[in-house]
Amino acid sequence: MNKLMISFGHGYTARATTPLLLESGFTLHGTTRSPEKTAAIGATGVTPHVFPANEATGDDLRPLLEQASHLLISAGPDADGDPVLRELGPETAARAPHLEWVGYLSTTGVYGDHQGGWVDEETPLTPSTRRGQWRRDAEAAWSAIPGLPLHIFRLAGIYGPGRGPFSKVRKGTARRILKPGQVFSRIHVEDIAQVLAASIAAPNPGAIYNLCDDDPAPPQDVLLYAAELLGAPPPPEVDFETAEMSPMVRSFYAESKRVRNDRIKKELGVRLRYPTYREGLSALHALEPD
Repeated sequence: MNKLMISFGHGYTARATTPLLLESGFTLHGTTRSPEKTAAIGATGVTPHVFPANEATGDDLRPLLEQASHLLISAGPDADGDPVLRELGPETAARAPHLEWVGYLSTTGVYGDHQGGWVDEETPLTPSTRRGQWRRDAEAAWSAIPGLPLHIFRLAGIYGPGRGPFSKVRKGTARRILKPGQVFSRIHVEDIAQVLAASIAAPNPGAIYNLCDDDPAPPQDVLLYAAELLGAPPPPEVDFETAEMSPMVRSFYAESKRVRNDRIKKELGVRLRYPTYREGLSALHALEPD
């Protein structure tokens, strides 16, 4: 059977994965909520669709589902649940009888706060933020579908081309927020892509994988290293308690944990291209040095 993937929410991560899938012989279809983004998606070799469907611009994806061998779900949930399941219903597996692999992109936020302690895929899910709770519920909803060859990928903070600290450092708006004991895990988007490709090549329905690098680090260290690469002054230090920031940014600091990634290495044989933020930022700086 031909390899046909539908990518629901064809955004930053899905776009990074596209070249690997095209090289592997996939026919790719990607969805977006914005009609104005379809041309950019189409330019990458992916057939674009507006989803959810509406009378003016939406596509009926049911015929494609009947042919699909792979699904990638990266559309984020909201207070009303997972948007893909909301549109397609729990009969997704029945509507797509040829599925070999389904990937759901979740977040390490489902683990909640561990005060800098280590978590792995067996750690109980105790999210403390609203977004983490939505992701936990979405994971459960997808896992409850009988016969679905589901693989869950819990992503740490994503960075990569166009998504790094350099812009703020250059503009002089970067600040090193200091909160004692605060650490974040992160992952370069190219490493996410290679993990997804490795899982597709060796499917293991029911598997859950943490996607992060080898070096959970304080966010201020990452900004300082970015400034050093640019030859810029160190961004100013600001105490977390008195720092001005949006509620969303502040919520990121409500959780501190170190995420283990042993499973992607042992089960999928992945060797990270960017095992720490230093390699990742150095590579990004080489792409956009000024």
